[in-house]
Amino acid sequence: MLRIPGNSFRNCSGVTRRNFLQIGAPVLGLGLSDLLRLESQAAESGHPGSNKSIIVFWTDGGISQQDTWDMKPESPIDYRGFYNPIKTAVPGVVFSERIPMQASVMDRISIVRSVHHENGIHAPSAHWMLTGYFGPTLARNAAQKPSFGSVIGRSLGSRQPPMPAYVSIPKSEAFGYQGAVYLGKAHNPFEVGTDPNAADFKVPNLSLPAGLTSNSVNSRRSLLSIFDTLRRDVDDSGIMEGLDTFKTQALEMVTGDHMRAAFDLTAEETKLRDQYGRHRYGQSALLARRLVEAGARCVNINTGNWDHHDNVEKGLEEHLPPLDRAIATLVQDLDNRGMLDDVIIYCVGEFGRTPRINGHAGRDHWSNCFSVLLTGGGIQGGRIVGASEKWGGAVQERLVTPLDLLATIYQTLGISLDTHFKDASGRPVSIVGSGRPIHELL
Repeated sequence: MLRIPGNSFRNCSGVTRRNFLQIGAPVLGLGLSDLLRLESQAAESGHPGSNKSIIVFWTDGGISQQDTWDMKPESPIDYRGFYNPIKTAVPGVVFSERIPMQASVMDRISIVRSVHHENGIHAPSAHWMLTGYFGPTLARNAAQKPSFGSVIGRSLGSRQPPMPAYVSIPKSEAFGYQGAVYLGKAHNPFEVGTDPNAADFKVPNLSLPAGLTSNSVNSRRSLLSIFDTLRRDVDDSGIMEGLDTFKTQALEMVTGDHMRAAFDLTAEETKLRDQYGRHRYGQSALLARRLVEAGARCVNINTGNWDHHDNVEKGLEEHLPPLDRAIATLVQDLDNRGMLDDVIIYCVGEFGRTPRINGHAGRDHWSNCFSVLLTGGGIQGGRIVGASEKWGGAVQERLVTPLDLLATIYQTLGISLDTHFKDASGRPVSIVGSGRPIHELL
């Protein structure tokens, strides 16, 4: 029998077994290996054959529907806002003059103008839109349900490991409600960590710790293989063989070409990068396209702050043009690549903004009736679903709930609407509850 004394074994690099366990383990990404292991289990509850993904533009604070997708040009001046309506690619449908590029691709996108829930506070509303369920209050603000990104990752897993199933650009926000909660930390989003438009854009989570090189880590991988092979000799359960696989995948995230290539925006033509726009919105959208190409299921882009209580026009002038360019260029780019039928684009916030402009030339929180954008993945383009009343204050027809939106997304991605996951108490919880897919879009 081969014996290896506890502290005396050294490889040719002079690394002891204790050194390896102390240094090698975090370098080899044991947290990442947990993520990969649980993602592989996730496919059991979903449809692993699905090839679809989703890119989300989360408009934190709530985008003004009356200044974008649901204009009210005939309403009184303190309702209708600052912009004029323009024609879109679909006859009879008008958008705001500040989103002309989206207007030009209206034949491939759809707008739901009758989304409704019953809370006007940021945190509870964000939870409602991100999970489908009302949960937190100001007194109890911890997340109660997993985000739809985590549900997607848990249900379907990555299309191409080691690419994570769920990625957030640049990081998780929305009051902490973009996470996995009782689905487990392995289904939290992988955070890019920095602005993709930065000149020195680099993903911290894919960088080796200071003082380490790929060669030294590969030496540790070889050493790990030796130890795991020895341990498998006395392990009849096969557990160690499985751990080897996930550790290898975790290491590949850090040192392999697949992940690094996906995050390398310099590989794109300058002309296309310019078309997306040299700003956070545009380069995030381009990065998201590259990540779904590389195997991600859900890429969440956290955009700027849309909470325009004061001087809403100034805020919209800052954010609308780059968002318009990013969404429209992404639609066109995916279409040109033959990917639009496999990638949903979803633009949403926690609520909309008040139909009436306040005394500070701003718009306040409004959840009674607001709009979201959906396209791709097999969702029908050129559709307007629902309608607000004449001044935009309430739903006039076809009320749509947050769970209806998620049911539409899950079904389009190929996730069974009968899926339940056990919460922290062990009780099975439906991912859609009373929600039903929006049949007009399917």
